[in-house]
Amino acid sequence: MLYIIGLGLGDERDITLRGLEAVKKCSKVFIEAYTSLLSFGLTSHGLCTLENLYGKSITLADREMVEEKADDILSDARHSDVGFLVVGDPFGATTHSDLVVRAKKLGVDVKVIHNASVMNAIGICGLQLYRYGETVSIPFFTETWRPDSFYEKIQRNRMLGLHTLCLLDIRVKEPSLESLCRGKKQYEPPRYMTINTAIEQLLEVEQMRGESAFCEDTDCVGFARLGSEDQMIVAGSMRQLLEVDFGAPLHCLVIAGKTHPVEEEMLDFYKLKGESAESEHKQTA
Repeated sequence: MLYIIGLGLGDERDITLRGLEAVKKCSKVFIEAYTSLLSFGLTSHGLCTLENLYGKSITLADREMVEEKADDILSDARHSDVGFLVVGDPFGATTHSDLVVRAKKLGVDVKVIHNASVMNAIGICGLQLYRYGETVSIPFFTETWRPDSFYEKIQRNRMLGLHTLCLLDIRVKEPSLESLCRGKKQYEPPRYMTINTAIEQLLEVEQMRGESAFCEDTDCVGFARLGSEDQMIVAGSMRQLLEVDFGAPLHCLVIAGKTHPVEEEMLDFYKLKGESAESEHKQTA
């Protein structure tokens, strides 16, 4: 049996009781380490935190292992219980759907145990979940690669009055271009996109496209470390959020569409109200 277990968003304590029971009976446990991370990261200390609570040795599964060596994980699951831990909910990333498809094709039984995800936790800001349009991903720009396919999706959402969740790039154990050219993989340091970088890139694309999908005065909500004890939520214009230090990762951004009075009433609690707003939001979010 392959158990795909959501861990939630905060720390090791956010696993469900059903998820914890499943972990304890698995002979091998892996944790996915490239689409998200828990509040304490996935250092050796962070893994020890998980292992101490779960009572199991945990193997870090990077993108290369999951996407290229999934059969090794699944072969064990044909004869014993194997746990695959995912930060958030198991189906918050397409890679995990692919893992389920591969397992079923090999005749491996799969059981999924859900948990909280950024996709529903963003509701805390007051923008109602059923008023969201298509979610977009914002990748890091490079000198030679500045994709803008997200622009049309944001534009379409805003034309319909819908909010847009922007998931920001995470680059963990990514081989450098230079090392790939040499035929020997060397990995870049981990990088996590900030809200500030995302807004800078969004405004750059808007300036280039000039179709008024959004501007510096467009209302947004910035989220940092959502689901953690020190989560930070700040609402304001793109111009205002550019000046906010959101701190450690992970970050995500919501571009607001047309808001209902009920949404506005709750959103007002997170709006910037002066120079002390940043510290105030850190304490109350």
